[in-house]
Amino acid sequence: MALLEISQIRKTYATGEVALRGVDISLNGEEVVAVLGLSGSGKSTLLRCINRLVEPDSGTVMLDGVNITKLNKSALRKARRNMGMIFQEFNLVERLTVLENVLSGTLGSSGTLRSIFRAFKPEDVKRGMALCARVGIIDHIRKRADQLSGGQRQRVGIARALMQRPKILLVDEPTSSLDPKIGAEVMDLMSSISKEDGIPMLISVHDVQLAKKYSDRIVGLQNGLKIFDDRTATVDSESLDRIYDMAS
Repeated sequence: MALLEISQIRKTYATGEVALRGVDISLNGEEVVAVLGLSGSGKSTLLRCINRLVEPDSGTVMLDGVNITKLNKSALRKARRNMGMIFQEFNLVERLTVLENVLSGTLGSSGTLRSIFRAFKPEDVKRGMALCARVGIIDHIRKRADQLSGGQRQRVGIARALMQRPKILLVDEPTSSLDPKIGAEVMDLMSSISKEDGIPMLISVHDVQLAKKYSDRIVGLQNGLKIFDDRTATVDSESLDRIYDMAS
């Protein structure tokens, strides 16, 4: 059984925009799978349907044997601990420090009172600091998030996701707000973490070269449809032309 099994996911927004038209994707073991396509192809919606930040209209998402699409709110909160999300726009709490933002990755398991009073467990603080060191932001742990550069903010987001001890990382356009040099550093960091910790990644990107460099497989989307799903080494220019040709 695949770790992640997405079957016939469909989503139409209230505006009438059809974002996903019955998409199927599976992800095994320690794979890194890139979802590639133009803006508006459905990449971000797909990732958000997996953890139900966006509710799919139909279809199923199975993670490690659990049907995510059937869970009630309480069970969904618990299941989301297994899905570390790294956002395009970082999604940090600006007034909190770096360390507090990282430790917010424990809120799914630490309880409401602890989260309100920021009474984090000593072992969580120790782990949070270790993760800050690992991603290269240990010197900034007392700074507020709004004092950081874009690359530093994305590193906070990575550490926060890792605090959850996730079974999978869902990564949404992680370099789109960064300059190429910093973006490459962030991608190198996530790739090394994925390999070292054995955490699979499903990552949405629009940059072909990023997809080719960092993924094992590439899924091509266009207008909410899956156009291809192939090993990265076998993806050719003809396949790429199919998803980047707006007239298709």
